[in-house]
Amino acid sequence: MASPEAVLQLRSELSQALDRYLELESRLRELEADDFRVCIFGSARLRPGHRTYQTVRELARMLGDLGIDVVTGGGPGLMEAANQGVQAARRSDASSFGVTIDLPLLRERANRHLDIKSEHRRFSSRLDEFMRLSELVIVAPGGIGTLLELVYVWQLVQVRMIPPRPLILLGEEYWRGLLAWMRQQMLAGGFVGARDFDWIQCVETPDDALKLVKPVLEAWVAAQEERKEGRDAD
Repeated sequence: MASPEAVLQLRSELSQALDRYLELESRLRELEADDFRVCIFGSARLRPGHRTYQTVRELARMLGDLGIDVVTGGGPGLMEAANQGVQAARRSDASSFGVTIDLPLLRERANRHLDIKSEHRRFSSRLDEFMRLSELVIVAPGGIGTLLELVYVWQLVQVRMIPPRPLILLGEEYWRGLLAWMRQQMLAGGFVGARDFDWIQCVETPDDALKLVKPVLEAWVAAQEERKEGRDAD
């Protein structure tokens, strides 16, 4: 059995490593802050013939047409649809990001529509990179991994660890039951507050999603211009 001193030493070293990680992440966030990016989460299991696959691909293409970068998990399914869509956009300045994860048991390969790939071995660091890179999140239908991503972002917004932003859920019918259960059980039981649902916006079409994205993009551009003017004044 390890001695208490050895355990404390390792915990101290781990804490120092985490502090260094957070410092580097903050610096990286500053370097990557010049582009507006939308993160799209969704199932790895859906294939090109599925209606939702085509919807996500079209949505990503429309985002790319606005010059918006798209970030996904970089794998197959709806991730591939989104990465493929942004690469099909008319504008060439929109980039396709893939934040992949090494899953030895599944051997999930990165899709071939990535301009930039960042590999991870832990879900926790991967989730943090999603948030560091993106200004907005769209969640398409998916399974447990997609729910993990949705709830992670939702809690960060709830406790103000990231700036408030709408969480856009694509596919009203798909998400209706989950949201109804949360209101009937969690809200009624006092486990969440009514205002926690203010961030959730359900949409059915790419056009509906873009109506929510554009005001956030416009506010981001205005903030960037103010920041630039402040730097020029200095």
